[in-house]
Amino acid sequence: MTVQVHTANRQVAGFAIVTIAWIFSSTSMGLVEWRVWHMDNPSPSYSSVVCVGMWRLCIYNHDSNFSKAKRCHQYTYHDTFLPPDVRTAQYLLLAASTLGLLGKAFAILALRNMHMGAPPKDKARKPFIIAGILNIVACGCVSVAAFWNCYSVMNEERIYFPLSFHVPFQPGNQEMGSAMLVAVLGAFLLLLSGTFFLTYSYPLVTQVYPET
Repeated sequence: MTVQVHTANRQVAGFAIVTIAWIFSSTSMGLVEWRVWHMDNPSPSYSSVVCVGMWRLCIYNHDSNFSKAKRCHQYTYHDTFLPPDVRTAQYLLLAASTLGLLGKAFAILALRNMHMGAPPKDKARKPFIIAGILNIVACGCVSVAAFWNCYSVMNEERIYFPLSFHVPFQPGNQEMGSAMLVAVLGAFLLLLSGTFFLTYSYPLVTQVYPET
């Protein structure tokens, strides 16, 4: 009697990991704490803390209470005042979210084929390879967005927001916010899940003979 010995525990774990990774990377896209600006001399017009995200900025009265924003302003990639790093990151994070979702879909297809024992061997292997490549590319997109943002913060680059935002173009000092940590963690998990999918090997086939 022929028995298939499944050795795809990594791929099952990879599916769980990519689900968490996709949540993290998609969540980071909507967070506002990519850059935290601290003003040296806050005034009635300029508040003490401004958080700059990829799609909006929020102005706070006190840096100890991020839960209550004084006001927020939305923007999109059509706004010409945004610097190249923010506009590029918007595209990259959207691409990463889409690629991660497609990677999950191919992983589900591969797991289905694997557990059904569908022949031939490539029936499960090809979707795993596609899922792995998609996840690694998504990891690259998130990583570029995160590290470019880090570079901009380290170099204290300016953003010329419209006067209606009541935000100075350069703060007293700035630092990376919590959204960076979420994005980097999501990128790492995307890379890990992609590696798991790419290392898939077809289940071993073992001959079992009945006792006589």
